[in-house]
Amino acid sequence: MVIELSLSMSTAIVVTDASIKNNIATSILHVYLTNYPVTKMLHYAAFVTSTEAELFAIRCSINQACIKENMSKIIVMIDASWGQHGQG
Repeated sequence: MVIELSLSMSTAIVVTDASIKNNIATSILHVYLTNYPVTKMLHYAAFVTSTEAELFAIRCSINQACIKENMSKIIVMIDASWGQHGQG
């Protein structure tokens, strides 16, 4: 994914998504600072809902962005169908 922004150096973009397959949730997050990826994390969890997995990814991405120096704004991008994933 390419993110082209003209935002200040103190803005972080976090992108998250989660899905469930065979009762295993996969959450992924990316943190971008000044158009460059700085963090990518992948988490697995068993027997959780897709909403719980998505919220976990959002929480982790915000935590990762907050530890960067001089952060004044965090923009969170999530899947448009958040909360509507199947449990299958």
